[in-house]
Amino acid sequence: MGALFGLFSSAFLAATLLPAQSESVLVYLVLAGGHPLALLVTVASLGNVLGSVVNWFLGRGLERYRDRRWFPVSHAALERAQRWYARYGRWSLLASWLPVVGDPITVVAGVLREPLPTFLALVTLAKVGRYLVLVAATAGWMS
Repeated sequence: MGALFGLFSSAFLAATLLPAQSESVLVYLVLAGGHPLALLVTVASLGNVLGSVVNWFLGRGLERYRDRRWFPVSHAALERAQRWYARYGRWSLLASWLPVVGDPITVVAGVLREPLPTFLALVTLAKVGRYLVLVAATAGWMS
């Protein structure tokens, strides 16, 4: 149970704006055996999607502070991100699994008021897909 909690925690943190990654934890658990692969994908995906939902909620509440001096993102950078999201739209959430750009995309989706059901569907598809590919590659390498 501790290993699954560690996987969930690493996946959750990796989806937030905090510097973390979960792939190595997942690969380790796949290689170690002892857990069904479907369970590992489910736990990692659940943690990662929930972390992205935290980003979405942060985005929803973030914009009200954009005119404050301490706001961490410049007005120009926020405008650029909004234009980018407006150009590529909700489909850009399919890139939410990518390092560096994926987490900010989920925050911008919140700022731009992407509906939560749409957000959840696209982010879940992206995150589960990434973990399925990773597990399949790792399990295939083991054989």
